[in-house]
Amino acid sequence: MLTDDALVKKVAAREGVNEKLVRDALANGTIVIPYNRKRPRPIEPLGIGTGLTTKVNANIGTSPSIAKVANELAKLKAAVDAGADTVMDLSTGGDIDEVRRAIIAASDVPIGTVPIYQAACDAPAKKKSFIDLTVDEIFVAVRKHLEDGVDFLTIHTGITRAGVERLKNRKRLAGIVSRGGAMMVTWMKHNNAENPFAEYFDRLLDLLKEYGACLSLGDGLRPGALADASDRPQIQELLIIGEQVDKARDAGVQAMVEGPGHVPIDQIEMNMLLQKEVCHGAPFYVLGPLVTDVAPGYDHIVSAIGGAIAGMHGADFLCYVTPSEHLGLPDVDDVRVGTIVSRIAAHAADIAKYPDRAKAWDEKVSRLREAFKWDGMIAATLDPVQARKKFGEYPREEGDVCTMCGEFCAIKRSKEALSD
Repeated sequence: MLTDDALVKKVAAREGVNEKLVRDALANGTIVIPYNRKRPRPIEPLGIGTGLTTKVNANIGTSPSIAKVANELAKLKAAVDAGADTVMDLSTGGDIDEVRRAIIAASDVPIGTVPIYQAACDAPAKKKSFIDLTVDEIFVAVRKHLEDGVDFLTIHTGITRAGVERLKNRKRLAGIVSRGGAMMVTWMKHNNAENPFAEYFDRLLDLLKEYGACLSLGDGLRPGALADASDRPQIQELLIIGEQVDKARDAGVQAMVEGPGHVPIDQIEMNMLLQKEVCHGAPFYVLGPLVTDVAPGYDHIVSAIGGAIAGMHGADFLCYVTPSEHLGLPDVDDVRVGTIVSRIAAHAADIAKYPDRAKAWDEKVSRLREAFKWDGMIAATLDPVQARKKFGEYPREEGDVCTMCGEFCAIKRSKEALSD
């Protein structure tokens, strides 16, 4: 088992930053290192937060319609090969215990889950529906995931009865689009009770501390349409989560905060700054944000636009969106494409946040391109496989230029014209 000091050293080395920066930020909660002490296999520790590069998460997992372990392992490989920093298993169909354990056993990166899905999937074995589960039965699902070695858990702690009432009065266009958030609301209504994760928040913290896992405070009331962005239910939930961040830190539990989904481009900066202020610099994990609602099939691109801007203004962790968003379960190619596009957004954000560190990569690629060192340039790109495929689609008439300009290559001609 790695000690906190060993985690700090490894993260600092990986990021190329001072150990003191990581150690101090871990202590004050502005950096988290998701790493369950009981995970069955060691992985390279990952830091998320202030002063570190913007990270990317890829979601995989079964649905009630499509549930094969082999599919999810193929998606895991595609995500990691494409450069995902973490992977979340959001399985809701088939033997989700088998799926999760297989993913953890095969993964080289931290794994996250949403334990409330576990509770819902386990309910039929108890001859119950999810809404009939007791508080203790819901918490059993949390411990099960921690025992399996899950590194970070998304739990919707900020959605409360007061927030639901505010939502009723708001009459949103898209209502609740968080699957976990909607599940909690139905449980609360059926039982005429408070969200158990909010009411028994200290109990949740005790569990997480036992395993050293990171709490990802889920945004159950995130906007699912531009018309709902930055509304009172979203902000009220954020205020509650901010208070929970303080409690988690006091209890010695790592916590990051999940952020909005659909946000107009002109509201992104405000949302990022508000979260950082309300949550006292806690790492911010955003889904997108998506900057328009009109592009299903291209929502990975919509998300990357929002993600780059969000990252520039303080988001630390981008949850990818795939071309299948709003349409269906992603396949392996969707996972690969979604990861790559989100990595582009993360790197674009890092160029703005940490230009001295991030731009070195861009300058390397540009120098190789300027020198017509095509093999070296392609190898240095974010996605060498795709770059090589495009470069080789057509035969080149001249060996030192590509097929876009051929003999009219601007770089080649300007070199000749400007040479002595």
